[in-house]
Amino acid sequence: MQIDVSDYENWIGKTQEIQDKLEISPLNRMAATLNEQLREYSIGDMVPTLWHWLYFLESTPQSMLATDGHAKKGEFLPPITLPRRMWAGSRFNFKKSLKAGDKVVRISRIKDISVKQGKTGTLVFVNVAHEIKANSGLAISEEHDIVYRDNPNPSTTPPPTKKSEIKPDFSEIFNPDPVLLFRYSALTFNGHRIHYDRDYVTHVEGYPGLVVHGPLLATLLIDRFQKNNMNLRIQSFEFKALHPVFDLNPFKICSTNVGDDNKATLWIEDHQHNLCMRASVLTEVNK
Repeated sequence: MQIDVSDYENWIGKTQEIQDKLEISPLNRMAATLNEQLREYSIGDMVPTLWHWLYFLESTPQSMLATDGHAKKGEFLPPITLPRRMWAGSRFNFKKSLKAGDKVVRISRIKDISVKQGKTGTLVFVNVAHEIKANSGLAISEEHDIVYRDNPNPSTTPPPTKKSEIKPDFSEIFNPDPVLLFRYSALTFNGHRIHYDRDYVTHVEGYPGLVVHGPLLATLLIDRFQKNNMNLRIQSFEFKALHPVFDLNPFKICSTNVGDDNKATLWIEDHQHNLCMRASVLTEVNK
């Protein structure tokens, strides 16, 4: 499919503002979903890194959903004609901590739209910049890369996967299951059917199983890293999705130790040791 990026130039610079309050109940439900059974949050507690994704959720009417369960394109995001949409990656700078009970605002802006030709066809990347502010000022700046692509052609050879070339200093096996994916979809009000509708994901989008959410994988990376580095604060974090992870098999959460440059490499690999997500953190000692 031929895509002319000039058709979407008017969308660049478009903004959206959403206000919210960091209520306690989503935090407790997220803790339960990640099996942190003893954790109960209270007003004033710090919101864990990346759990801001539990907020700023758009209440799209059922009639405004597309076949894949996403909101129909053409409101804030441009009406890209390619059918498949995935979270390609994100970059974060963490300025200040968010706390349960904070009143917050997220200001979003479409920063760029680009077209690339991949081995499997046309890819359209939409880059969205977010700023999350609380009463104390800017807390998080985030850039979110969304990729749109065509449905798979059965005659096309899938692109080769990559293996991790680094040995982890820490690793943990994680077993995804459909209930976990459904609960995370519910927590983030994510209607994308690839995460919970097995008939749709296998027969329409051509995947072998339910797709584990990219943000969930990133959250698990950060969660396990912080549990093993309690004395460190994360200044920045970035991740890139390289290969889908499915609910059919366990996957591995991996990281290196923090080096002299205060950085560490994190990644997700599947049961066949394919590199599925690559990430990095920049840290500082907690004061």
